Amino acid sequence: MRNSFSSFSRRAIVLGLFTVVAFVVPSLAQDKILGGYFEEWSIYYSGYNIANLQQNGVADKLTHLIYAFADVSTTPSPACAIADSWADYQTPWLPSVSGTAYTGPLYGNFAAIQQLKQLHPKLKVLMSIGGASAANTAAFVSAASTQAGRVALVASCIDLFVNGNIAPGITAPGLFDGFNIDWEFPTASDTQNFTALLAEFRSQLDVLSKTTGKQYLMSFDGPAGSQNYVNIDLRNAAKQVDFITIDGYNYAGSWDTQTNDASPLFDSRQDPLYGQGLDIDDTVNAYLKAGVPPHKYTMGLPLYGAGWTGVPNVNHGLYQNSTGPSPVPLANGTGLCTDTSGNTPGCDPLLTPGVATYGTLLNLAANGYTNYFDPRRSAVSLYDPASETFYTYDDPSTAFLKMLYIDLKVPGGLGGAYVWALKDDDSNGTMIKTMAAGLGR
Repeated sequence: MRNSFSSFSRRAIVLGLFTVVAFVVPSLAQDKILGGYFEEWSIYYSGYNIANLQQNGVADKLTHLIYAFADVSTTPSPACAIADSWADYQTPWLPSVSGTAYTGPLYGNFAAIQQLKQLHPKLKVLMSIGGASAANTAAFVSAASTQAGRVALVASCIDLFVNGNIAPGITAPGLFDGFNIDWEFPTASDTQNFTALLAEFRSQLDVLSKTTGKQYLMSFDGPAGSQNYVNIDLRNAAKQVDFITIDGYNYAGSWDTQTNDASPLFDSRQDPLYGQGLDIDDTVNAYLKAGVPPHKYTMGLPLYGAGWTGVPNVNHGLYQNSTGPSPVPLANGTGLCTDTSGNTPGCDPLLTPGVATYGTLLNLAANGYTNYFDPRRSAVSLYDPASETFYTYDDPSTAFLKMLYIDLKVPGGLGGAYVWALKDDDSNGTMIKTMAAGLGR
């Protein structure tokens, strides 16, 4: 079987599946999570703001907005900390969400979030704590290692982000509705402390609920690779949270010398790495087998692709050796970025070899690259034989198929989906809107 389908054939498949969903599971999706990570730094080179979510209609589709990131400090005692004060609450130059000017003293992304929540009172906003930083990992290890450290850290996080004591003279009570813990990654010696930290968050938030009458949310980021989630007591950790944001990406990347699908729904015997669990379905099965309730499983989708160069024109670049990461393309898909320092306008916003945003990849497809769909894996890729460059990514067809999987994997379905990251969609928010349609939102 050929791995390439015509665009008509792919549309026919998706439309046919949409019809099935419409008749079989019309009422499942209203309680499904549709979340998105907003990176605080997206306001810089990318020029992506909270206001964009309102302008392109994405805010109407989201149930949860996850703000990345807060820092963790251990000096003088364990505490949450602002990671970027200028972006978070100081800059007065961000566009208004509601049309009303920011009057201060609260500015920045936090002021924009306040306006967004006023327009969308059902939207839940979580502060994600940690991120892919060795410093954060070390701080988590230290803070979570003792009861006193856990109590201090959680109390600080609640005071800063839920009670809203942002800085001297600046308050924003109720700005955040809870937390997402992004500890990357617990080791075997951290297993019990990881669960204990989540339990402390849950306990203190429940105490606060008795005072305010509000319900606060807890989640944590669950890794996809078994080498990482094996160190988490998934059954007991899941008991402490409302849902888990579980990575559904980075199964392959430019750190590999051979090309592969970065976010495939299923495994394939065609894959040289077949049987190693490098796909979403295997990850879902592992979490459910470990005792995670299906309704707490929230599937992550990437709004970026992984790319390689020096890829021979065999099997349209899939499962082939490469010479290295793909170069950074121009965002309009017409060439390559010659300066990745962030001083040159027009480059892919990620400014990183080996990755590119969905918005940019969409443009590459109109500038010499051919799109391929693999029905075995529900995965798509782009290949340009002239430059020998290959990308693996998600497009609306695979996004919709993943939403169908969420609806039908188990009775009642999984908990929902989220994306990393909102800025990487096209300007219309096509991927989020496709996911919303797939979940019936």
